[in-house]
Amino acid sequence: MILIKDGRLIDPRSGIDEIRDIVVEGERVRYIGKFRVGDEYERVIDARSRVVAPGFVDVHVHFREPGQTHKEDIASGSAAAARGGFTTVVCMANTKPAVDNPQVLRQVLDSAARSPIRVRTVAAVSKGLAGREPTDMNEMKNMGAVGFSDDGAPIVDTAFLRRAMSAVREMDVPISLHEEDPALIGRPGINDGEVSAAFGFAGAPGVSESSMVARDCMLALDTGAKVHMQHLSCAESIAAVRLARSLGANVTAEATPQHFSLTEKAVLEKGTLAKLNPPLRSEDDRYAVIAGLKDGTIDMIATDHAPHSDEEKARPLTEAPSGLTGLETSLALGITNLVRKGHLSLIDLIGKMTLAPARLYGFDSGYLAEGAQADIVIFDDRESWIVADFASKAHNSPFIGRTLLGKVKYTLCRGKVVYEDA
Repeated sequence: MILIKDGRLIDPRSGIDEIRDIVVEGERVRYIGKFRVGDEYERVIDARSRVVAPGFVDVHVHFREPGQTHKEDIASGSAAAARGGFTTVVCMANTKPAVDNPQVLRQVLDSAARSPIRVRTVAAVSKGLAGREPTDMNEMKNMGAVGFSDDGAPIVDTAFLRRAMSAVREMDVPISLHEEDPALIGRPGINDGEVSAAFGFAGAPGVSESSMVARDCMLALDTGAKVHMQHLSCAESIAAVRLARSLGANVTAEATPQHFSLTEKAVLEKGTLAKLNPPLRSEDDRYAVIAGLKDGTIDMIATDHAPHSDEEKARPLTEAPSGLTGLETSLALGITNLVRKGHLSLIDLIGKMTLAPARLYGFDSGYLAEGAQADIVIFDDRESWIVADFASKAHNSPFIGRTLLGKVKYTLCRGKVVYEDA
């Protein structure tokens, strides 16, 4: 047994925020209360002045396996997740080859089974992520896919998407959507505005996202499907989700730490490290994302962890791939830019990183109680640190060199310590 002693237990499901001890036996939480240190414990973790919370859940990561393991693989991605306090992640299907058939899905699931954390995956909605021919969704759900997404590519064909929504409604799983209309985009990855103009090209305007969000919110209302909007970045998209919910649509939404922490001006300083899909946008959009998190329109925080090699990010701005590695900085960005600035309470931040994402997929996680899974993060919300190195294979982060608040000290998954801060 493990005794976690004298930590500040914060549980978003029960609302507990007080000093408690936790006894872990096997893969479960056995007791929560106050206990003496004794010989029955194999290990005692001193959690004084630290927060003890459910392990974080990230519904949007790219571990690049199969096909692009020079960027990341499930083993290295899992190490990055554990270092960031995550005990459950959901991988996207845009690998090479894509997870659009049972054979590739089996390969991912077999590799995921060897991970020290809980690695789940969605499968693709369409073959080759082309948005034209449906995959065998029923078979892949039965094999273990937790939902469906063509993330990395928007589904442009409205009729095709409506049929896909009807299918996932019958299966009672979510469909997660990457919302950027390519017909409205000049060059992707950079907001169409003052920064793109400074580089001499048209970028990706907010309407490329919001127009698809508005369309798909109405399709969600029409079909009754569980529709999840990924990485919302602009004010109009958030307003569309807010309206759709008021009409009764079963729509959820996520925001990334980068979109509530940075604006398009980061591209001027960090170059390709700040090139993302959807792009960083204006200060007004950043505040709209924060407002959506505050009022609950945006249910959860997801990293969109998208590792790339140094060589790929060293290409010119118009040629480098979009994305950043985000698992290891997510908590600290939330504490630094949301909690410390008074936008969210610490328990609200934790809820958006645990209970809300777990509920999207119906996972039995995201909370701490006697009998619950022993997926636990212990962190110091007051410790400052400088972003410098990563457990991920990739280092493509615009936050390198930044001083952040909030450092993970231990991560436990299935009752075992899978990360300990040296």
